[in-house]
Amino acid sequence: MGNASSMLTQYDIEDVQDHCDHLFSQQEIVSLYQRFCQLDRNSKGFISADEFLSVPEFAMNPLSQRLIKMVDGLNFKDFVAFLSTFSAKASMAQKIELIFKVYDSDCNGKVTFDNIMEVLLDLTGSFISDKQREEVLSQVLHEAGYTRDSLLLLNDFIKIMDNPGLKMEVEVPID
Repeated sequence: MGNASSMLTQYDIEDVQDHCDHLFSQQEIVSLYQRFCQLDRNSKGFISADEFLSVPEFAMNPLSQRLIKMVDGLNFKDFVAFLSTFSAKASMAQKIELIFKVYDSDCNGKVTFDNIMEVLLDLTGSFISDKQREEVLSQVLHEAGYTRDSLLLLNDFIKIMDNPGLKMEVEVPID
């Protein structure tokens, strides 16, 4: 499986469905397999960082370099599992877990104020100042009961991101 010259069997399709919590139909898995084989130009059975970056939408993403660390070398099953997070059927917790991994750049299971600031810089560029980013992030953390010194674990991150009472609105003066 994962080689352009191989075909998916019914067993393979069901195995992939189990691996991605049935977030994709069998037909969607077949379509994803065709796309996977197109990306796997050398028929190695996995997709390299360069192959992912050949997708314009992926390459243009301001977080592409962070995402590359997560997707480089994925086989087909893991490729589908990664994409399942983007499915409308994926739970909010699954989506937040992926976001957490994007912020946890050193893969230590903790997100720091600086980790979040780095991602915010990637996302906003020079559109807002470091001071403005710090003010916004400090306010969001404060609203959720954390400080800039807090080390956020996945459960903390879920609490912050999935909190319906969190305003996430801060008056930021534009310089």
